[in-house]
Amino acid sequence: MAKRSSLYIRIVEGKNLPAKDITGSSDPYCIVKVDNEPIIRTATVWKTLCPFWGEEYQVHLPPTFHAVAFYVMDEDALSRDDVIGKVCLTRDTIASHPKGFSGWAHLTEVDPDEEVQGEIHLRLEVWPGARACRLRCSVLEARDLAPKDRNGTSDPFVRVRYKGRTRETSIVKKSCYPRWNETFEFELQEGAMEALCVEAWDWDLVSRNDFLGKVVIDVQRLRVVQQEEGWFRLQPDQSKSRRHDEGNLGSLQLEVRLRDETVLPSSYYQPLVHLLCHEVKLGMQGPGQLIPLIEETTSTECRQDVATNLLKLFLGQGLAKDFLDLLFQLELSRTSETNTLFRSNSLASKSMESFLKVAGMQYLHGVLGPIINKVFEEKKYVELDPSKVEVKDVGCSGLHRPQTEAEVLEQSAQTLRAHLGALLSALSRSVRACPAVVRATFRQLFRRVRERFPGAQHENVPFIAVTSFLCLRFFSPAIMSPKLFHLRERHADARTSRTLLLLAKAVQNVGNMDTPASRAKEAWMEPLQPTVRQGVAQLKDFITKLVDIEEKDELDLQRTLSLQAPPVKEGPLFIHRTKGKGPLMSSSFKKLYFSLTTEALSFAKTPSSKAGLELPTSGDPPSSASQNAGITCKSALIKLANIRAAEKVEEKSFGGSHVMQVIYTDDAGRPQTAYLQCKCVNELNQWLSALRKVSINNTGLLGSYHPGVFRGDKWSCCHQKEKTGQGCDKTRSRVTLQEWNDPLDHDLEAQLIYRHLLGVEAMLWERHRELSGGAEAGTVPTSPGKVPEDSLARLLRVLQDLREAHSSSPAGSPPSEPNCLLELQT
Repeated sequence: MAKRSSLYIRIVEGKNLPAKDITGSSDPYCIVKVDNEPIIRTATVWKTLCPFWGEEYQVHLPPTFHAVAFYVMDEDALSRDDVIGKVCLTRDTIASHPKGFSGWAHLTEVDPDEEVQGEIHLRLEVWPGARACRLRCSVLEARDLAPKDRNGTSDPFVRVRYKGRTRETSIVKKSCYPRWNETFEFELQEGAMEALCVEAWDWDLVSRNDFLGKVVIDVQRLRVVQQEEGWFRLQPDQSKSRRHDEGNLGSLQLEVRLRDETVLPSSYYQPLVHLLCHEVKLGMQGPGQLIPLIEETTSTECRQDVATNLLKLFLGQGLAKDFLDLLFQLELSRTSETNTLFRSNSLASKSMESFLKVAGMQYLHGVLGPIINKVFEEKKYVELDPSKVEVKDVGCSGLHRPQTEAEVLEQSAQTLRAHLGALLSALSRSVRACPAVVRATFRQLFRRVRERFPGAQHENVPFIAVTSFLCLRFFSPAIMSPKLFHLRERHADARTSRTLLLLAKAVQNVGNMDTPASRAKEAWMEPLQPTVRQGVAQLKDFITKLVDIEEKDELDLQRTLSLQAPPVKEGPLFIHRTKGKGPLMSSSFKKLYFSLTTEALSFAKTPSSKAGLELPTSGDPPSSASQNAGITCKSALIKLANIRAAEKVEEKSFGGSHVMQVIYTDDAGRPQTAYLQCKCVNELNQWLSALRKVSINNTGLLGSYHPGVFRGDKWSCCHQKEKTGQGCDKTRSRVTLQEWNDPLDHDLEAQLIYRHLLGVEAMLWERHRELSGGAEAGTVPTSPGKVPEDSLARLLRVLQDLREAHSSSPAGSPPSEPNCLLELQT
C-alpha cells in the first residue's frame, strides 16, 4: 500500500498588476514552487496588466509537502526578470477546502525573510551534569539552503541561541549543502521556559548577513525524550516579516485542489474492478445497470474527473471501446432530437473527450502540428469581420498606398483557405495514422447512431456524431489553444490568436457539415464557404474510410504496434562533459536528439540518425554513482532498468540553468552519470517526470545524490572529498507531473472510483431501498433478489469491504513529519 498526494493546479488569470516596463505595461508569467522547488512556468502574456493563462497542471508529490507558492514575474529581455508578487497556500489551507481552493487571491510582496528553504540536521541531547542538567546541540549539516549570492550559492553559518547566550559555527564558503559537525553545550535550569533557537545565516563581507531560516526547539519536551536526532525544516522569521498591504500588487485567480489517496494492494480492488467490467461487458442487455446509476449520481462539477477515472480503468482492462459503446447507447436512448446529440456535458461526452486526449494526442500532433507551426511562424494579419478590420496593422501592399479594406479581407480569406485546405488534406491522409482503438470506437459510434436514426433524412447524423467529438471537442479546442494541447510552448500573441480562432470556426463549420444554422451565425465567414463545402466532402470520405476498416485489420495493426516501443518523451538536449580535472568553465556541451521509451533512453545526432554514437568521456575513469561529468558508453542508449536516479543539478555547476543528471549503471555494472541540459524549467521537469515514472520500479534506486559535480578533488555542492560518499541531498523520485501519455495506474484509478462512489453512497443506498422494497440502509442482502438489485447490492458490499480495508490500513493515517515533537510554532 502507498500514500499518494497530488495537486491539481489551474492558473486562470491575473488583474490589476502593476506596470514594470517603461511602456506602462508588463509581460507577466507565473512560476509555481512547491516547497521552494520550481515545478511549473506558465507562458508569458505580453504587454498586459490583466493576463489570461488558463493553464492547468497536476503534480504528484510526497504527502509531506508543506506549501505551494505562485510567483507572478515580469519578463525582461535585457535584465533579470522582476518579481511582481506572490500567493502562498499552505498544505493545511488547501486541505481545509474539500472541493479545492478556488477564487481570487491578492498578491503580496516577496519578503526576503520569508523566502527560506531547506533543512538542517541536528542532534539534541539533555544529560545530567555535576551541578545542573546540560543541553547539547550538535549542528551536523544542512541541505537545499536558499542561494543568496550572485554565484548561485551561499556562505552559510549557524547561530545557536539559548537564554541570552549565542554560539556560532564556522562559515562554509560557497555551498548550499554545508557540513559543520560542531557541538555546543548550554546549562539548563529547572523550570526554565526558554526555547532553543537554531538560525542559519548567509555570511556577507560588505553587506548585512542574509537570513536563511530557523528552527525553534521546545526544551521542556526535549527533557522528556532526553535525545533526538533528525532533519528539521527551516522556518521563516515571522517576528521580523512585514505586514503586506494586500491589493496594491493585483490579484491572481487560482484553482488548487489537493487529493490524498491511500492506494491498497491490487487484490483489494479486484472485486470492484470485476463488478464494473462485468457490467460493461453485458452492456445495455445487462441486469445491473451500474454505469447509468453512476452517471445519475455524479454531479456536473466532478463529472470530468469521474469520466477520466472510469475511462483509464477500462482502457487498462481492454474495455475502453465497450465502455464508450455503453455510454453511446445510453445517450442515444434518451435523445430524440438529432441536433442535440452529444452536445451536452454528459458522461458520454466527457468520457470521449478524455479518451481522445489519452489515446489520440500523438495523432493530433501529427495532423495539426505542421499547420499550427506555420500559423505561428507567418504571423500574418488575418481578419474576415469587416467591423474589426484595422488597415493600419497590415502595412502597405506596394510602395505608394496602404491596402484597402477589401484587399485585407480578400488576403485574409486566401490565407485561411490555405490553412484550412492544408489541415483537411492532412486529415484525409491520416486514416491509417489514427490509433486503432480510436478508429474502432468511432466505427462503433457511427454504427450506433445509424441504427438509432435510420433513413435518408438522417444521412448526415452519423457523420456529425463523429465530427462532434473529432472536430468540435478535439481539433477545434486544440487549434484555439495549442499550448494547452502541448502543440506549442507559448501562448499565441493577439494576431496569431485571431488567426487560430477563425481557423477553428471554419473547422467547426466543416464538422457541422456546413448546415444552414452554422452559416447563419456569422455571415462574414462566407468567403470560406467553397473550401468549407469541399472540406465537408473530404471529411465524409475520411470518416467513411475510418469506419470501414475491418476488425481483422485493426487486430493486425495493433499487433504490429505492440512490437514497437512508442516514445514516452523525445526532443533535443545538450549533453555536458568536463575536460579532465579542470575547472567547469572549460566544460563543453554537445546537442543530441534524445528519445525515451519504455525500454531505454537513447540518443543520436539527429532525429533520423541511427544508434551507434559514443558518449563523450571524461579524463577520469568512472567509479561512483555520482561522478565526474563524463559518460563512457559504447551504445547510444541507457537501459531503463539501469537508471538509479534522475535529479536536478545546481545552476553554478555548468554556469547555466535547467541541467539534470541521470545516474545509471553501464552494462558492466559500473556507476555512471549523464548531465543533460534542457531549454526551460518546464522541459526540465517534464524530462525528470518522465524518467522517474518509467524507472519507478527499478531496484537499487538511490535515496540521496549530489546536486553538484565532482571538480578537482571535491564535490562542488557539499565539498566532500570522496567521490563515492553518500549524497548530500535527498532524491525526489516521487515528484512527477501528470501527462496525457502517462502509463496507466490501475490501482490508483480503482481507488479514485471507490472514493467517488463513497461520496455518493447515500444516494446508492436510497436507490437500493427503492429497488428492494424499503430495506434498512446499511443492510446489504446476502442472497440475490431481483436481478437489478443484485448488482447494486454487490457494489454496496464491495464499498463496505474497501472501507474496512482502509480503516485497518496503517497508511490510512495522515502523514506525519519527523521530529514534530520538538518544533514550536514560530
